[in-house]
Amino acid sequence: MPSRREIQWAQLKVGGLVLAALALLIGLIFLMTGASGGLFAHRVVLRCYFPNAGGLKVGAVVSLEGVTIGNVVRMRVVPERNPNPVEVVMQVGEKYLYDLHTDSVASIQAAGVLGDSYVDIDSKNSTGPRPRNDSEIMQSGAPTIQSVINSSQVSIEEINHLIRKIEVLMDTLNSSRGTVGELINDPTMKKNIVSIAKNLQTVTEAMNGNKGTIGKLLNDDTLYTKMNTAVDNLNAITADLNAGKGTAGKLLKDETLYNNVNAAAANANKLVEQINSGQGSLGKLVEDPEFAKKLDDTISNLDTILKGINEGKGTAGQLVQNRALYDHLDQTADQAQQLIKGMRENPKKYLVIQLKLF
Repeated sequence: MPSRREIQWAQLKVGGLVLAALALLIGLIFLMTGASGGLFAHRVVLRCYFPNAGGLKVGAVVSLEGVTIGNVVRMRVVPERNPNPVEVVMQVGEKYLYDLHTDSVASIQAAGVLGDSYVDIDSKNSTGPRPRNDSEIMQSGAPTIQSVINSSQVSIEEINHLIRKIEVLMDTLNSSRGTVGELINDPTMKKNIVSIAKNLQTVTEAMNGNKGTIGKLLNDDTLYTKMNTAVDNLNAITADLNAGKGTAGKLLKDETLYNNVNAAAANANKLVEQINSGQGSLGKLVEDPEFAKKLDDTISNLDTILKGINEGKGTAGQLVQNRALYDHLDQTADQAQQLIKGMRENPKKYLVIQLKLF
C-alpha cells in the first residue's frame, strides 16, 4: 500500500500536468485570436454583402493589404439584399481601424487555385472616415470556383483551337501542298535548292577570289583609292567655291556680279518701259500704227520685188531666171578678162597713137 507521501507526490504531478495543459491551451487561444489583437483585445464588427460566398467559411482570415487583421465570425443569406444576398460578418482588431475607411473595398480572394478563400480589404484609394462598430463596407465582387473554371474553359478552348490549326498545318506540310510542303517533300525542289546553294557558293568564292566586277569592287583597292581621290577633289572644289575662286566661286561670293545683274535687270526694265511708252524705233514699232503701216508697206513692196525677180521680170529677174543672159554676161566677162590680160602682156598692140595732119 502506497504511503501518504507517495500519494501526495502523485497528486502534485497530476496537478502540475493539468496546469501545464491549461497554460498550453491558453497560449493556443492567444495564438488563434492574435489576428484580432488577442483574446482580451477590443474588436469591432464589420459587415459586407456579396453576390456569392465563393467558398468562404466561418473562421476565414480577414486581411488588409495582405496583413491579417481579423476573422469571419458569421455568414448568412439575406434575400432582401439582392443582388448581394450573402452577409459576411467580420471581427477586426480595434487598432486596425486607423487604416480602415467607410469607403474601403472588400473582396473574396482565393489562396491559389485550390486554396481556401479569405476576405481582403483594400484601402489604398479610400479617403472616408473610420468605420464604427457594426458598420458596412463596400464589396468589389467575389470570384467563384465556377467563374475560375469558366475562364479556364475559354483558355482550354483557345488552346484546342490552336492545336487543331497546328494539326492542319502539319497535314498540309506532309501532303506536299503549298510551297513549304513541296520544299519538304518534293525531291526536285530539294535538288534545285542544293543547286542554288552550290551556285551561290561558286559566286561567293569567285567574289572572294577577286573575279568579276563585283569581286574587284570588293577586293580591289583601286576603286577605293579613286573614290577617295574624287572626294578629296570635291572637297578642294568646295573649298575654292567657298573662297570665291574661279568663275563659279565669283558667282557665289562676288557682289559685283550681283550688282551687275541688278543693274542689267534695271536697264531691261527701263528699256521695256520705253518700248511700252512708244519711245525709240522699237517703241514706235510696238505703239505707233503709222510706223507699223509703213513697215508693213515696205515689207509688201520688198515681197513684190522678190516675187517679180523669181518670175523673171526686169533686169534683175532676167539675171536670175534667164540662162542665156547669164551665159552672155559670163562670156562677156570672160572676153573682158582676156582683153585685159592681153593689154597687160602686149600694151603696144592695143595702144597705137596715130597722128594725122590736115
